[in-house]
Amino acid sequence: MKKVLYLFILLVNFQLFAQEDQMIRLKHFNLPTNHVAIKGYDPVSYFLSNKAIKGKSDIAISHKGVIYNFSTIENLLAFKKEPSKYEPQYGGWCAYAMGNSGEKVEIDPETFKILNGKLYLFYNKFFTNTLTLWNKNEQILFKKSEKSWNQFVEAK
Repeated sequence: MKKVLYLFILLVNFQLFAQEDQMIRLKHFNLPTNHVAIKGYDPVSYFLSNKAIKGKSDIAISHKGVIYNFSTIENLLAFKKEPSKYEPQYGGWCAYAMGNSGEKVEIDPETFKILNGKLYLFYNKFFTNTLTLWNKNEQILFKKSEKSWNQFVEAK
């Protein structure tokens, strides 16, 4: 009986943790009201094709409350196996802004960089390409962006 009670308590705690994680993601990730990430671009395409490819809404998956669209079934299956490998860093916000000012700034899904096996997205509008600025001072901005993002998700 104690084992059953213990397992029940573990299950309830796990479900509460999962719900809290989903709420944090929905609050802090760069998502419109429909919860589609990266403005509908396929997160796996950045890695496999080294380019941004628009995903299709009929080839989609929800991961912890966030919806990702894919250009192919194969990309969806790759994501399903290892979502943390393909999800954009900093909830899909501009990596440069996160490191430079600690702000959540919109991105251009076609302006990106794969760094240490992770996807980083950048703002690129009105004659300002923040990927260029990031590349000039990547090491310092990277450290600052990690710290800034952690403050967002830890603050809940």
